[in-house]
Amino acid sequence: MKKILQIIFKGFAGIVGLVLLYIVLALAIPFIPIQKKATTEKAEVPIYIYTNGVHTDIVLPIKNKQIDWSKEILFENTVSKSTDFNYVGIGWGDKGFYLDTPTWTELKISTALHAAFWLGNSAMHCTFYKTMKEGDDCIKIMITQSQYSDLIQFVDAKFDKNANGQDILIPTNAVYGNADAFYEAKGSYSFLYTCNTWANDALKAAGQKAALWTPTDFGIFRHYK
Repeated sequence: MKKILQIIFKGFAGIVGLVLLYIVLALAIPFIPIQKKATTEKAEVPIYIYTNGVHTDIVLPIKNKQIDWSKEILFENTVSKSTDFNYVGIGWGDKGFYLDTPTWTELKISTALHAAFWLGNSAMHCTFYKTMKEGDDCIKIMITQSQYSDLIQFVDAKFDKNANGQDILIPTNAVYGNADAFYEAKGSYSFLYTCNTWANDALKAAGQKAALWTPTDFGIFRHYK
């Protein structure tokens, strides 16, 4: 019996040690910066990074000469079906978190564990905006057309597509408002690759300042203060 208790204790201590190590790394590694790539091209495309306090979205102009996102992320898939928007915020994350946990008070331990250990599917959450207001939670970044092309490729590659190459809408009533919708995505969420890790990698793809790695929105925004 004593030997069994020792094994249980060691196992528990090992789990606690791994959790503490993760917390330390999650706090420390985001301070290691990835510098903005130098370019001689004029920065004329506005994008934004926007956080709701936990999750970071990359907000893009709906239409310019490079892409019209409304042809892929359809206005008609929102509750309002309005067409007078100018920006679309795009975020990637765990499908269960997105659809089953509209507020943190509804978070279940089973949902969190399912997401943390590569057990769930992922989704893209797309939200339309008429205007963007800069502040602590919303940072404007000007990038070049070449950088925007790289960002477009990075973002679009995360959407799962049907046989016709179209984004796959997730039919659900679990939207957050009148101007958003969910789409099927590629990849699996985990404690090592979170919604914020994806957003951080999007900034890297666009040649912008970012953290070496971060699971949190803080790790991204600290490089823009």
